[in-house]
Amino acid sequence: MKLRNLLLKLKLTPGFGIKSQYRFYKYLNFKYKEIPNEIIIDAESIAKVTNLSKKSTKIFINSFKSKNLDDNFIYHLNHVKFISIFDDEYPINLRESYLPPIVLFYFGDLSLLNTKKLGIVGARKCTDYSFTILNKIVPTVVNSNITIVSGLADGVDKLSHQCTIANEGNTIAVIGTGLDVYYPKKNEQLQRTIAISNLLISEYPVGSKPLRFHFPERNRIIAGLVDALTVIEAKHKSGSLITANLALQNNRDVLAIPGRIDSELSIGCNELILAGAKPVLSAKDILEEFQYK
Repeated sequence: MKLRNLLLKLKLTPGFGIKSQYRFYKYLNFKYKEIPNEIIIDAESIAKVTNLSKKSTKIFINSFKSKNLDDNFIYHLNHVKFISIFDDEYPINLRESYLPPIVLFYFGDLSLLNTKKLGIVGARKCTDYSFTILNKIVPTVVNSNITIVSGLADGVDKLSHQCTIANEGNTIAVIGTGLDVYYPKKNEQLQRTIAISNLLISEYPVGSKPLRFHFPERNRIIAGLVDALTVIEAKHKSGSLITANLALQNNRDVLAIPGRIDSELSIGCNELILAGAKPVLSAKDILEEFQYK
């Protein structure tokens, strides 16, 4: 089987999670000096080299050999655009990040993966302060040919994509559902627009629902994909701070918008700055981080 097709099948196999997928990727890198285009390996061997437990092995083998999986695999192979971690189009910085996805499904302009990228994340229930900040910094940033990456959630994510598109910039949306699922539903038109004129990516097969654990997994992709990450309005211990910590683990530059010390939505950003994140007072502070990238 072609290696990229095998990786697709593993991505579609129920119970074979992102850690097992990553272990298989590491196994291939260890076994082969040059990664082959085709590989012959059975389900039992995959379970062994990825150190699946006895119980998980039985579930995995049954799933991997099921007709339902074969039908789903054929459908995705024929109808859904995807890249594998070994494809040339796969961005190097994501490949070298924490638990990189072995497969990414996408709609839109894949070349945006190879541009300079700024991640912007923040509160879902943000205030007008986020709107003001984005309108102050995004136009200058996108005019410098920097792509804005966010997660298409409510609040800061949605505003970041909208502001980028309004200023004729490029944006990448990393979502926690299948490409055909709209979450929240009111973002459907924005998601369609990004899929047509920018880039929409997901590691989840079509039809995948917005399960709770998908969003922390989605955040690691944002953190691995970008060159720098800016946080706008975040509560203490918010999901945005998890993304920021993942970005730091990946040696990415982390910036934060300072806010009022009596604002609950500024606590996270102010804590990041206290811990060493660069405060953003203008778009210039962001552009400085891209000067040598």
